[in-house]
Amino acid sequence: MTEPTSGPETLMPLRIASIADAADGIRSFELRDAGGGELPPFTPGSHVKVRVPNGEMRKYSLCNNPAERDRYVITVKRDAHGRGGSVSLVDQAAVGDVLPTSLPDNAFALVDNPDSLIFIAGGIGITPILSMIRSLDERPEIGWKLYYLSQSPATTAFLDELACPELQGRVRIHHDHGDPAQSLDLWPVLEKPNRGHVYCCGPRGLMEAVRDMSGHWSPGRIHFESFLEGGGKQPDDQPFTVELARSGGEFVVPVGKSILSVLLQAGVRVGHSCESGTCGSCRTGLLAGTADHRDMVLLPDEHDSQIMVCVSRATCDKLVLDL
Repeated sequence: MTEPTSGPETLMPLRIASIADAADGIRSFELRDAGGGELPPFTPGSHVKVRVPNGEMRKYSLCNNPAERDRYVITVKRDAHGRGGSVSLVDQAAVGDVLPTSLPDNAFALVDNPDSLIFIAGGIGITPILSMIRSLDERPEIGWKLYYLSQSPATTAFLDELACPELQGRVRIHHDHGDPAQSLDLWPVLEKPNRGHVYCCGPRGLMEAVRDMSGHWSPGRIHFESFLEGGGKQPDDQPFTVELARSGGEFVVPVGKSILSVLLQAGVRVGHSCESGTCGSCRTGLLAGTADHRDMVLLPDEHDSQIMVCVSRATCDKLVLDL
């Protein structure tokens, strides 16, 4: 079994056993223990952090069946307009390379007894949901349906697997060909709440649309996962200061960095997991200032007193946090 290294973040030296193209611009990497040993277990919806060839740490969902203990599989979309992690991994990583990899974490966990499941995936957001679907092979009593949205067949990862005859009636794949007018109307899917759960992963616009259409569902039955860490940079972002009321620290949050990353770099202990504003782990009390909320968790009546420090910013010069 792989022995993790010690340090601020536990990392395992995993070797790339194989690489395969999952679609145009999307590549799958199979990671194994160099000695052939078992890997730490993971649950459906889990992710790992990987140090890519350019030295950056990036989070990727595990998309293989959690019953497999001999490998992790991550699937990465090459994003030329991103922060460089996906480009480095897709362009530079080769079979045999070692990628330092974190222990699995799960900010998008599949509930134990879901009754029924609606999966909504957009683009590369299929990866954690695919792991969930694969884990349900041995649980035929659970009904589920997948709505998988992408631009075209050529850019749809795992198209052959998900379009197979065995899944007919459970999987609906929709291509909009880059035209918003051809987007799938999800209202009929979400119009009538039931005792099941909805899992949505994909671009921000898709998640916001699902959130708006599912406001009449019980909040505990709607689950989101984003693949965009830190919430993304907005054109009008400005630097601001955060003051920690209990510890007395004060830190500048520049454009392009999250409150969470600044605090962690300074050694401040803050609970966190998803780093994309979807799990709620970094919920922090907001004592003063006005936040620019970019999460998918807080209710409107919580905006004045809470903030998700992994994605949200400020619309003022200073925020005072209960830390």
